Amino acid sequence: MTQLNTPYPSTAYLTGFLRSRGVTAFQEDLALALVLRLLSPEGLKAVVDKVDALPAKKQSPAVQSFAAQKDRYLATIGPAIAFLQGRDSTLAHRIVGRNYLPEGPRFATLDVYVDDEGGDPLGWAFGALGLTDKAKHLATLYLNDLADVLRDAVDERFEFVRYAESLAGSQPTFDPLAQALAAPPTLVDELLEQLTHEAIAQHQPSVVLLSVPFPGSVYAAFRIAQAIKAHYPHIATVLGGGFVNTELRELADPRVFDHFDYVTLDAGERPLLALLEHLRGERGRQRLVRTFVRGEDGAVQYINMMEADIAFAEVGTPTWDGLPLDRYLSLLDMLNPMHRLWSDGRWNKLTVAHGCYWKKCSFCDVSLDYISRYEGASAAVLADRIEQIVRETGQTGFHFVDEAAPPKALKALATELIARNAGISWWGNVRFEKTFTPDLAELLADSGCIAISGGLEVASDRLLTLMKKGVSVDQVARVTRAFTDAGILVHAYLMYGFPTQTVQDTVDALEYVRQLFANGCIQSGFFHRFACTVHSPVGKNPEEYGVTLAPLPPGDFAKNDVAFIDPTGVDHDALGGALKKAIYNYMHGIGLEEDVRTWFPFKVPKTTVRRDRIERALQQRG
Repeated sequence: MTQLNTPYPSTAYLTGFLRSRGVTAFQEDLALALVLRLLSPEGLKAVVDKVDALPAKKQSPAVQSFAAQKDRYLATIGPAIAFLQGRDSTLAHRIVGRNYLPEGPRFATLDVYVDDEGGDPLGWAFGALGLTDKAKHLATLYLNDLADVLRDAVDERFEFVRYAESLAGSQPTFDPLAQALAAPPTLVDELLEQLTHEAIAQHQPSVVLLSVPFPGSVYAAFRIAQAIKAHYPHIATVLGGGFVNTELRELADPRVFDHFDYVTLDAGERPLLALLEHLRGERGRQRLVRTFVRGEDGAVQYINMMEADIAFAEVGTPTWDGLPLDRYLSLLDMLNPMHRLWSDGRWNKLTVAHGCYWKKCSFCDVSLDYISRYEGASAAVLADRIEQIVRETGQTGFHFVDEAAPPKALKALATELIARNAGISWWGNVRFEKTFTPDLAELLADSGCIAISGGLEVASDRLLTLMKKGVSVDQVARVTRAFTDAGILVHAYLMYGFPTQTVQDTVDALEYVRQLFANGCIQSGFFHRFACTVHSPVGKNPEEYGVTLAPLPPGDFAKNDVAFIDPTGVDHDALGGALKKAIYNYMHGIGLEEDVRTWFPFKVPKTTVRRDRIERALQQRG
């Protein structure tokens, strides 16, 4: 599971590349297919059977609500899905009336919005004419209620984007996955197997590649491979993707190869070309590239014949051919114009460059290929790809999914897009560096840029220096305000729990964030807890950051996150709840004048940051 509103780009890239090399390749999004099969009248009837078999005392509030309104759910699920797919927009009129869709516990979140004059409590967000968006938000709550029912009555591991995540993420041993795969299948498992059989019957492949970008994709991938091996043992199965690249670099458990014949690392183009040559009998097994196999002795073997990767400029144009682009679901979880971009709308995902041009941040996996190998392509090549994708998909929205898109490349691309009158809308991730001047921000906006995300991490100059971020808080304020002044929405990635971060650092960082919101520099943000990985500078040289790593548990499966001992002894989990509550409110324009200490349920020190610090920074030149 990844996103429900748009395809994850890995299969589009690999399909386009393989076809450019004369390989017959097809792609399927079984994650989307699974959700649509579950959220259908037939799927919900099967859920009803599971709910009816559940003793009343074991039914959660979500399940009880569903059981009491099951007939309404069965009657509305088809139309609601069609509405979220953009196929029945007029249904919005009925949805906003609040008498059409059954409402479960998730709708309680609306109770916090109150109109003192007795009007529409959501009027502040949608106004008088925001009918479709309001209906989309209500329909999203409706789906979230159903996701809770699936979790509580069908499969306790179920989530839309993090299905069975705990079975794989940083798991030192394969045992939890092996036990789950050996257990009787749930309804979700059964439907996924049905979809696997349907895809095999349709395409008749000799090789199946499964891309797993995140831990929440791993269990389903193994279930798919399990079904293939049980019924189609002649098909070669291959595992790759972001999860493999970060967590399975020291894979040694042979049980993985009961399901997969090959596991490849890093950019997939070169390993797949070598593997396909091997399967055609044109290359010996010992000449594979970055590939794990199970040897004749039963042990895992890593084979890596050194060959140059395919240059980024030569990987070709991704293709979405074969994916049901009109069946993805546009959802509206949070009432924030920037935050919605991740779940609303069907974006063509594309990269401006491979890797990161900065590759110094101490929290990042700078030692891995997806960061360390930086390669670009000319603006003309990128614009050609964009035009080809628009012709294929008929859609002009693009999400540039780089680790950090280079400002020089963005400037060249923007100039090229304007010259071609491309007429696209795009957003992407950058570093908030001073190269992004007001003039460049205006140029990017003229080329179609609607939003920018970037990492502020911990809003502390001391910690930004320690993490080698290469920016200052004042600089971030000026850059983000330049984007905002150009009409570009800004999202800030924020971090807490970095080595040596004190309570005072955290309070001060929140004050900086408050001021960034209050001064119109950013419109959205998200706090995540720092995680030390074995591939990052902190994980490789902890003494430079004042921490001691905890011993890794023994294991031969996943290896990524590593615990550490910070001498400050700060309870970052306790602080994290307050940070997330604060930023949620800031994104809704609430509490921007309050003392940041009010967000903490316990006593914290007063901020040392002047209340006009960001305002003063904006008055200065960089």
